Amino acid sequence: MIRWIALPIAALMGCTASAEMQTSELSRADKALAKALEGRTAGKPQSCISASFSTGPEIISDKTILYREVGRTVWRNDLIGPCPSLAPMETIAVEIHGSEICHNDRFRVIPFGGGIPSAPCRLGKFVPYKKM
Repeated sequence: MIRWIALPIAALMGCTASAEMQTSELSRADKALAKALEGRTAGKPQSCISASFSTGPEIISDKTILYREVGRTVWRNDLIGPCPSLAPMETIAVEIHGSEICHNDRFRVIPFGGGIPSAPCRLGKFVPYKKM
């Protein structure tokens, strides 16, 4: 009888720990995004941006990627749906058609150190953030 009581309690404790980890990860992503966009003003969303950047992409969370253009612009991309395997420090491979990265382009996450790429994820619109 003790086992029947202990299992649900242990399962409940695991759910609580998982919720705390998700909240911690969310606050980390929120802080990183706020820091990257600090002092910048959002512009009109664009469908495509140039594929030639000095740095990027910077993975903020499983839903947000930043590209930094030479100069003052940071482009925020909120993905079309979450990409579960996307996390900071991972590598992404974008399927580029031409010289631009565009809304709806697909990409895959390549695990740190190599391995099997993820299922495809899709880019959203690009919102420019410029320093004024």
